[in-house]
Amino acid sequence: MNFHKYVAAGNDFILFNGINKDYGNHNELALKVCSRHFGIGADGMMIVESSRVADVKMLYYNSDGSQGEMCGNGIRAFSKYIYDYNIVENKNISIETLAGIKYIDIITDELNKADRIKVDMGYPIFEGEKIPININKEKVIEEIIVINGKDYRFSALTVGVPHVVIFIEDIDKININDLGKKIETHPLFPKKANVNFVKVIDKDNINIYTWERGAGRTLGCGTGSCASVVIGNIIGNLNNKVNVNTEGGKLIIELNKDYKIFMIGDAIHIAKGEFIKR
Repeated sequence: MNFHKYVAAGNDFILFNGINKDYGNHNELALKVCSRHFGIGADGMMIVESSRVADVKMLYYNSDGSQGEMCGNGIRAFSKYIYDYNIVENKNISIETLAGIKYIDIITDELNKADRIKVDMGYPIFEGEKIPININKEKVIEEIIVINGKDYRFSALTVGVPHVVIFIEDIDKININDLGKKIETHPLFPKKANVNFVKVIDKDNINIYTWERGAGRTLGCGTGSCASVVIGNIIGNLNNKVNVNTEGGKLIIELNKDYKIFMIGDAIHIAKGEFIKR
């Protein structure tokens, strides 16, 4: 089973070309290949498939084997893979995902390889029942959740997948793993949620720390970066173009006046080889 491995802003991914190949049970495959000790090791797995409504289809799976609707850092890695390996030859690409069709602009280097990828992430979803969260409001902004007897002010929305955004003053006072896991699996979130802890440097720059649904602690999250900038802009903490520093890399997030989101960043091809399925 030939694979390629990419990293994008700290998230690492295994990619397979499934256009002319059947990989069987994708959930089981993701669990095996993403294992850090018994597989290749990754935050997630993606499979390229044919699409009737876009240039290609992206299937995304978390490291625990669960399927995700979309992945922001993942779609940049996916885009670089399909462009550099001529699966799609256009620089303007449409990709079918479970979160809808995403539109990609490829910016190439002097060797005509994908250097930076600009993703039209579409519009965030704010309504409580659509996130979903068990709070029936048009916008879930600056609500209170109690974890370990302590109040945390959070906002929630969907950018392809459900996200919680919590602004913090000092990351050293936050147990990301404990708090992230408890919020991810809290009864408020029937489909669980990704959790983003955000430190505002100034209105144009933030640091973000990530706990991902189905993957745990990761070094970055593209959709989480988008979600954090949207919430920061709504509550007046951030401008509409923000440099996002994740623990694994940097992104630029831009918003238009209607909160349509554009994400700009790179992806790096770090390995290729053969996975021996057992």
